[in-house]
Amino acid sequence: MEKKTESYDVVIIGGGAASLTAGIYCGRAKLKTLIIEKTLVGGLATYTNEIENYPGFPDGTTGLGLMDLFHKQAKKFGVDFKLTDVKKVSLEGDLKRVETFRNVYEAKAVIIGSGGKPRLTGARNEEKFLYDKGISFCATCDAAANTGKTVMVIGSGDAAIEEGMFLTKFADKVIVSVMHDNGNMDCNEIAKAQALSNPKMEFLWNTVVESFEGEERLDTVVLKNVKTGENLPVKVDSCYLFIGYLPNTELFQGILTMNRGGYLITNERMETNLPGVYGIGDVRDKFLKQVATAVGDGAVAGYGAEKYLSECEIFEKQVMNEGNPSLVYIYNGIDAHSRELLPAFKELEETRKDMRVSCIDIYKSDGIAKRLGVHNSPCALWIKGSKIQGKIEGEITQDQIENMCRES
Repeated sequence: MEKKTESYDVVIIGGGAASLTAGIYCGRAKLKTLIIEKTLVGGLATYTNEIENYPGFPDGTTGLGLMDLFHKQAKKFGVDFKLTDVKKVSLEGDLKRVETFRNVYEAKAVIIGSGGKPRLTGARNEEKFLYDKGISFCATCDAAANTGKTVMVIGSGDAAIEEGMFLTKFADKVIVSVMHDNGNMDCNEIAKAQALSNPKMEFLWNTVVESFEGEERLDTVVLKNVKTGENLPVKVDSCYLFIGYLPNTELFQGILTMNRGGYLITNERMETNLPGVYGIGDVRDKFLKQVATAVGDGAVAGYGAEKYLSECEIFEKQVMNEGNPSLVYIYNGIDAHSRELLPAFKELEETRKDMRVSCIDIYKSDGIAKRLGVHNSPCALWIKGSKIQGKIEGEITQDQIENMCRES
């Protein structure tokens, strides 16, 4: 089957909070933007019944309600949505390709917000109680809903124990299932000591989950003792799984730089190792995974994508001058020496009609300088036939500029 090809300015993979925010920024910048989401627009946040720590909602909100607002705002700015799965990507070069089962979407910028998924136990009936039916993955999101109740935490790593201690601020009892021997935990020693001395925390050692039980909602977690094989039913109001997190980055293996856990490595601008490709939200290596931090990621990437596309156009039409002679001055607007040379280049712009003169300020963005292989300023370059023919760096004088132009 021949796939239909469509062109966009920006393609965003994933439809969670970070992706929707990036879409809002791109759409508002008048960029033709597509968001591809394979399941539910809004991502994991839609499964959270109550969100009380997102600014602007003093009475709290539901995850589904909040993401619906994000969705409507993105659509307001003309963002297109496709509910389908991405099968293949080609992210190298100026034109990127994102393939689904039926279509190929081409774009100059791609933002990856494919999120991730919590690692599951694989125990019996687990799927039946996920998210809003008793099994949760975010204590920060759902703790208040467990005020005065009994909850269970599965796991003993830093996240499990720290989130468990946070839950004790609300729940009457926090039961922790640990697969190791008595006293052995995977968390840091400080957290371990604090947890063991917390009167609200109870530890069940050498246990793993055998099954989850209940009618419409979870009410019992059956634990299995890994040494004796004995099953222990434990009555709970909810259960939190903290046994790891799996980013949805399989599609980008060998293409984008990742850490050992499979998370995308980005800089503070959300840029990956490939120009024009950004990583946002839960898919990237970051300290805190929340809707609020996802929004920040999306805003940065959306703004960055708009700047990148603008620089692409300037680079091709102005800097490279479509193969015609071009004199380019790279300077930093806050550097006095760099500014002193500006009048000389402005004069050349008026007197030399046989070439194009461009002055590029790198104070706010160094994207064009990077494309030219320039890492220091000031720097003057003579370009012809879309290739750099001459280059002057450092202490540039007007005589050097005139000589370079004369030799051209």
